[in-house]
Amino acid sequence: MWERGLVVSAPGKVIVHGEHAVVHGKVALAVALDLRTFLRLRPGAEGRLRVCLPGVGVQRSWDTSVLRALRGRIAADFEESKSPSLEQLDALREFAGIAAEASGPDSLATLAFLYMCLAISAKYGDVPSVDILVWSELPTGAGLGSSAAYAVCLAAALLMVCGAISCPLQEGDSTARWTEEELTLINSWAFQGERVIHGNPSGVDNAVGTWGGALRYQAGKITPLKRVPTLRILLTNTKVPRSTKVLVAGVKEKILKFPAIMNPVLDSIDAISQECQSVLEEMPTNPSPEYYPVLEEFFDINQHHLNVLGVGHPSLDRLCQVTASHGLHSKLTGAGGGGCAITLLPPDTSPLAVEAAKQDLCACGFECWETKIGAPGVTLHSLSSLNTQVLHMLSQS
Repeated sequence: MWERGLVVSAPGKVIVHGEHAVVHGKVALAVALDLRTFLRLRPGAEGRLRVCLPGVGVQRSWDTSVLRALRGRIAADFEESKSPSLEQLDALREFAGIAAEASGPDSLATLAFLYMCLAISAKYGDVPSVDILVWSELPTGAGLGSSAAYAVCLAAALLMVCGAISCPLQEGDSTARWTEEELTLINSWAFQGERVIHGNPSGVDNAVGTWGGALRYQAGKITPLKRVPTLRILLTNTKVPRSTKVLVAGVKEKILKFPAIMNPVLDSIDAISQECQSVLEEMPTNPSPEYYPVLEEFFDINQHHLNVLGVGHPSLDRLCQVTASHGLHSKLTGAGGGGCAITLLPPDTSPLAVEAAKQDLCACGFECWETKIGAPGVTLHSLSSLNTQVLHMLSQS
């Protein structure tokens, strides 16, 4: 059925609670964000494989016979459970004309595409001549799981055209999802794509992109939450750049310097994550306003804790003040030091208050999206089910 053209999508992610504490063995809660990456798949020119990534300026095309020959040279140990080897990645860089030190999103996205294409076809049979175009609602480099959403979409599309997983969309369906077993396979290959891009990722981002909903992560163990309500949020990008590595090192230094003071802060963040998990699992799918005050208190307390850890920033303080002036509660999400924050929007929040908050945030130079958390994971769409903007963006080639 994909011969007529299909679209795969996967969500981004935000951390609700547990940033930084998770590095020290505490619980973190990650949830699917209803800003999605879309991959359009359609038959291509005979003997050609083409990928177009307008968001990062990539438009490449290769002869399938040349890719087969390359695969034969480097395919010694392609496996969904085995990390890409340095030799394989060096060979792919050389083939694609990517400099050894290149680490821009265009280079990494191309490298991940080539690796996943060759590895999946080595195991399940040739990738046919296809055109792949990827467009995302997610900003890159903002800690929102954009690379994982890309890897999940790619894994699902390539596994489907190779016949390793089914095409679950039936005639007349608008959307469909894969079986649990197929999702596990998609996730394991998406993790390989993430390894190409990030080296040593936790696996949380690709798991959220695959299954959606919410996940608990602790010391390498990923557990889906039993039930997750869909919550409306404002997601705000302060556009202040930051280095996750520097921020993580700063927290570690503080803990070593003041263990008696800082360890109880980490324990408290851990308790917030666990309490929040209990609350989310008790909430109905579309919760009424009385469920929100406790979630808002968790946001406020955790935001103060993150400031104590040293990962706050004047831009985030400003953001929290602006939303508080509209009766809303916010906290940073991810590494901190700038970056993004999330603001809860209880169902009884007036549209005027939301609009006023968005205007005030944009006046600070921030970028703002009204979206939802607890979104579905990787999904297959018929073209007719997509909104006009997505269809327009996916018709760019």
